[in-house]
Amino acid sequence: MSASKTAIVTGAGTGIGKAVAGALLNAGWNTVFCGRRKALLDEAIAAAGPTQGQGLAVACDISKADEVDALFAKAVETFGRVDLLFNNAGMGYKSTPIDEIPVEVWNDVVGVNLTGSFLCARAAFRQMRRQTPQGGRIINNGSVSAYAPRPGSVPYTATKHAITGLTKTLALDGRPFDIACGQIDIGNALTDMAVPMTVGVPQANGTVAAEAVMDVRHVADAVLHMAGLPLDANVLFMTVMATKMPYVGRG
Repeated sequence: MSASKTAIVTGAGTGIGKAVAGALLNAGWNTVFCGRRKALLDEAIAAAGPTQGQGLAVACDISKADEVDALFAKAVETFGRVDLLFNNAGMGYKSTPIDEIPVEVWNDVVGVNLTGSFLCARAAFRQMRRQTPQGGRIINNGSVSAYAPRPGSVPYTATKHAITGLTKTLALDGRPFDIACGQIDIGNALTDMAVPMTVGVPQANGTVAAEAVMDVRHVADAVLHMAGLPLDANVLFMTVMATKMPYVGRG
């Protein structure tokens, strides 16, 4: 992998984003670590150790258009172009019936998961369309909740279903400009956010049960595979999940 390739990873301070951004660095990508807390981003870059690529930490609230535009401007100023966006940043909410979910919670989840993904994809598309050579790749983090909900997850599930529509439309609209778009749908990767799954989470049948999990490095390996393809090939959708988790039917 040539170090001239540049990636932007949102939500790169923790969890899946941190794992993927670190893997990209180690594979030789110049990688922009994006998140709200710069200290965490600096720690994530340091945790990657000596790498072939160069890391850059940029604090950004992806729900704000001006901050997203500044993020991409900084990436281009530093590295000259953008070849990959991993649209990963997201947030959820505790299992709650819809009539008990505050409107503010809905707005926050939509603001990060959907509007944030739109704003980052918009900035990436604009840059990829205009740079020379033209093109690049956008990979959206969909989650298996893009297909099957957990109980009481209206805001999260609605936004993740919407990400699938974003992915399909970008894959279509990117064709004339050599912009490929795919989606990785992740089930039970073991991060700090997923620790409760190992103890017990609500199930579709009304019980609470522990669920199988997998090492987050398998997600990083999958994203690296998608990112490393030439632009005339694309993984449109990939599901990477713990083999024994309750996904099909959520039962």
